[in-house]
Amino acid sequence: MDGEVCSAVDSSPTATEKRKQRHQNQLQKERPYRGIRMRKWGKWVAEIREPNKRSRIWLGSYTTPLAAARAYDTAVFYLRGPTARLNFPELMFEESQLHDMSAASIRKRATEVGARVDAIEISLHASNSNSNSNSNSSTHTSEKPDLNEYPSPESSDHD
Repeated sequence: MDGEVCSAVDSSPTATEKRKQRHQNQLQKERPYRGIRMRKWGKWVAEIREPNKRSRIWLGSYTTPLAAARAYDTAVFYLRGPTARLNFPELMFEESQLHDMSAASIRKRATEVGARVDAIEISLHASNSNSNSNSNSSTHTSEKPDLNEYPSPESSDHD
């Protein structure tokens, strides 16, 4: 009979395990990507610790979690190299300027990438809401833009 009680107890999770699971699920909802968090008012922020230092590099505040995650990826790639754990490893590129960058230059590069992603995400959201109201979603492209390039000037003339 004692064996039956033990097997029943072993099959059900303890209160501590349930609490850990709830905490982990809550963190996944709050932080969908590594290196970012959401402010109380809804903005997403990214920051990263400098290796072997207690200081942090502030990477900016963004409207979308995707933009904050891309800013983090850029910074962690420059700090730790190609072996870094990234949110989007398929979107990173090898660059010859990878050697010994200062915190300020890493911050600048990461905020540039994050701002571009944020602008693209916001414009995609706006175009999707417009196309949904027209019942035509053909304006959304499935091709991912290269966010590491500066945009080319487009002519606003439509002949």
